[in-house]
Amino acid sequence: MSAAATIPAMPRPRIETRLCRLLGIQHPIVLAGMPGIAGPELTAAVSNAGGLGMLAVHAHMPDELRALIRLTRELTDKPFGVYVALPDSRTREMPRQGKRARLPADELVDCLEFAESFMEQHGLELQDESGPPGAIPLCTRAFLEAHVQVVIEEHVPVFSVGLGTPLPDLEALHDHGILVIAPAGTVRDAVRLATAGVDVVVAQGHEAGGPNAPVGTLPLVPQVVDALGPRLPVLAGGGIGDGRGVAAALMLGAEGAWIGTAFLAAREARLPDFQRCALIGAGDDSTVVTRSITGQPLRTLRSRWTDTWERTEFEPLAAPYQARISGPVLAAALNSGRADVHPGTAGAAAGLIRSIRPTGDILADLVSGARAALDQSFDVGAHPTPLAQQLRRIPS
Repeated sequence: MSAAATIPAMPRPRIETRLCRLLGIQHPIVLAGMPGIAGPELTAAVSNAGGLGMLAVHAHMPDELRALIRLTRELTDKPFGVYVALPDSRTREMPRQGKRARLPADELVDCLEFAESFMEQHGLELQDESGPPGAIPLCTRAFLEAHVQVVIEEHVPVFSVGLGTPLPDLEALHDHGILVIAPAGTVRDAVRLATAGVDVVVAQGHEAGGPNAPVGTLPLVPQVVDALGPRLPVLAGGGIGDGRGVAAALMLGAEGAWIGTAFLAAREARLPDFQRCALIGAGDDSTVVTRSITGQPLRTLRSRWTDTWERTEFEPLAAPYQARISGPVLAAALNSGRADVHPGTAGAAAGLIRSIRPTGDILADLVSGARAALDQSFDVGAHPTPLAQQLRRIPS
């Protein structure tokens, strides 16, 4: 009998956590909130594949949200959630040497003129962005409350709000059996959310696409896990693009993964073809953290807009004012299919994407890849990997 045969076999790790039981899902994979991308098709596809789909909205009116929820229910009988992105007016100060520092009211006109000049230089035409009459103003407490009411009336099982946004009425949501997931970019924010009464905290690191945190995912996750202890499940988000990333999240103490960028490559994602091409062509250095779009730090694919703004003399305005500057530019680029100006939002894991595939295949690969990585970690002697070989050389 060989020496290896005398070592008791380690139990095969199962990718089933408390999060799965809490949310009623098969795999601890949750679709990160991606407004404009995660419509009913992608949401339902993730849920049907055993994860938790998150229907993401931003500028939708309450009646539009209701219609989207009902369409999602036609596509799946599995649990899913609603994610509302509502930027608040708080902006981290990120001063840059030599930039002018003036009040938004003073600088707004100059910034608008700069945006108009940029559009003229790049051949972009202004689009009609007028909203419906009587619409609730965006980025307000009333807007969020109206969406919460729709979620309650439609009996959606899970609700989530964007990173850094004000929390809704948790008591009303809990009274109707609705679980609340909230992303945090720091340990302090995670503790604040846990104290407020959320059910799941997402430790969303600097590598995530969209609203950006100051701390990297790798150091943030274990710190949040330690700070919250066993009272709440923690999801890891940011830079998780394949099964190895899911396994790493679990090894750090998270009970699941909050994944967005990997699902940008899904056929069911509402992503224009020109942005799909930009995504597939992305590398490890293709994303940038910028305040030129929302006024808050946001990770997106690098573009002529982000690069040109960085060279200007203007300090980005606080949210939501900066969106008045960038919005017309991005809308025109979207209408014209201009990937050089608006390639889309993505996280640092964009370099791992090589093709557009069905959602079910993406989620299955995330799970199988995580299982394989965990098997290798827990059964060193059975796998002749470089790591296993190194561990066998370490004296006992």
